[in-house]
Formats: sequence, C-alpha cells, structure tokens
Amino acid sequence: MKFLAITLITDSADPVSGAPTLARERFREVVDAAVFAEGLGFDGFGVGERHERPFLSSSPPVVLSHIAALTRRIRLFTAVTTLSLLDPVRAYEDYATLDHLSDGRLELMIGKGNGTAQRELFQVTPEDQWERNSEGYELFRRLWREDEVTARPRFRPELTAAEVLPRPFQREVRVWHGSATSRESVDLAARHGDPLFSANVTHPIRPYAELIRHYRERWEHYGHDPAHAVVGAGTAGYHAATTSQRAVAAYRPAFARYLSFHERLGTPPVFPTLEDFVERSSALIGSPQQVIEKVHRYHEEFGHTVLHLQAEPGGLGHEEHRASLELFQSRIAPVLRREIPDPPFSDL
Repeated sequence: MKFLAITLITDSADPVSGAPTLARERFREVVDAAVFAEGLGFDGFGVGERHERPFLSSSPPVVLSHIAALTRRIRLFTAVTTLSLLDPVRAYEDYATLDHLSDGRLELMIGKGNGTAQRELFQVTPEDQWERNSEGYELFRRLWREDEVTARPRFRPELTAAEVLPRPFQREVRVWHGSATSRESVDLAARHGDPLFSANVTHPIRPYAELIRHYRERWEHYGHDPAHAVVGAGTAGYHAATTSQRAVAAYRPAFARYLSFHERLGTPPVFPTLEDFVERSSALIGSPQQVIEKVHRYHEEFGHTVLHLQAEPGGLGHEEHRASLELFQSRIAPVLRREIPDPPFSDL
C-alpha cells in the first residue's frame, strides 16, 4: 500500500485565539507540511483545488511548483484539478511546466469539483458541468500526447494544428479520477483505463463501495484487464496515539470543528457524535493496531492500494499532529505496506 498526505489549504484561524492566519503563513505551512511528509516517507503530497470560501487552494500548480523545488522524491498530486471549470489548454500548459520542474513527479487527479460559488464564478451550470469535465479531459489527453492538435470543442474556441508548449517531461502522465458519488467520473476513468480515487470522506462506507464496484464493472466492460484496475481512497480524519483513549480525547477539538462547520451550513451532521464518527466514518482514530484493522476492513470492501491522510492538523495541535504522522510511518505504514499489495505500477 502507498500513502499520500493531502491538503485543501483551508483558510484557518488560530485554534486558541481565533485570530485568522495570514494567507502567506498558510502557504508556508503547506510547504512545510510537504517537506515534512517527504522526510517521513510518504509516497505523495496532494494539493486540492477550490475557488470559494473557506479555501485558499485556487492555484495548485503554483503551490506544487514551489514544493517541487524543495523536495526530491515525493510524488506531487492535484486533489482535484477541476477541469469542468478550466480551459484545458491553459491547464495543460501549467501542468506540463510543473512536470518539468518536478522532474516528472506529477500525478494528476481530476474531477468536476463541488460548490455553487465556484460554479457561478466560472459560469458553469449543474447541467453542463459533467460534459465540461469529460470534454476538458479528452482535449487535455490529446494535448499531452500529440505535438499538434486540431479539435472543435463545445466549451472553448476550436484548435487548428495547435502546438501547445512546453511538451511534457513524462510522455504519459498518470491521471486519477476523483469521485464521491458520480458514476459519470467512474465511467470516464474506466473508459480510459485510468485509476479511480474515491473521496470516501463524507458518508459511511456503502455508497463508496458501490461506486468502486461499478468502476470495476465498467473497467471490464471496456476490455481492460481486471488485475490492472487501481483504486485509491480518502479518509475523513486521522489521529493515532499509543492508546485509543488518548487518540479519541485528542481528536475532540477537530470533531468540534466538524460539528461547527455543519452548524454554519445549517445541515445536520452525518455523524452526530465523535464515537459515531470513529465507528462509522472512514476516519482513522485510535491506537496503531486499531488503525491497521480499520484500513483492512475498508480494503476488503474497496480493494484499494493507495490511501490518503490529512497533511495538516485540522483542529489538532501542530506538534500533536506531526507526532501522529510519525507514529503512522513508524508503526502503521510498515504493516500495511507489507500486508496490502502495492499498486501494479512501479513509479508511485
């Protein structure tokens, strides 16, 4: 099994004083988290893309390019690139440049994105966002693989023998399709023989397991070898300590933020208590052995071989979170790497 650390760069406040964190400081925290993750042995670091409050992650290629300059080994993920909102030509230029700056460590994760505010910002409607995502990806693939492209897309001006530079460092970049509940994204991934990354953060396990089963069915429908299907999965939260009691007690401030978020939205939380959250969500909270056992339970349903954890504290203390990540890499990751087979590709 492989492990990613991912951040959405939430615009956060100091957990004690409540004072807002300057954007400059938040970006520095993200860069520090990436360098720390590489030092611990994480396989990848991901930066999300959002264009609305409370996120500052509107430009993943810029952030990842800075991280690329300070790291040497760790793979660099987008989580996700919202192709439904972007001009695929411009997205290609940004990511082909990042591909060179990182010496080919780029891994794309694409999706339509969520949120009414960002759809309105880019004048994308709920009715056309899936078609935009699919068309954007089809054109992006061609731009990556072909030296000149002629195309007549619906959502951007046509291209006639267009040469788009720079040509990428990697001849073919791996593209993951991020999805929470969307069969459209799953079908697009299966059609192209691409890996799937299940969000797996908002609900109990059933809808995500059903979506992954559908992905594997469509994968075979399109004639791909079932042994080559690759699935990754997210986690709703993470904190490990030497005992489950310590882990749960330490996570209470982070869960309080979860409840506060739902209160601001005016929506009931899916998991009303911390105990329910620990039991029924994908969150990994407990002793090292409990975390290992829960990952195995989810693996039985998903067959996933890549897992992401939260790169930043998210309501935990800074040092407390880092100690928990160190515990993950020293006592949890070695067991999971040994017991759950790696993805069928060598460079992750």
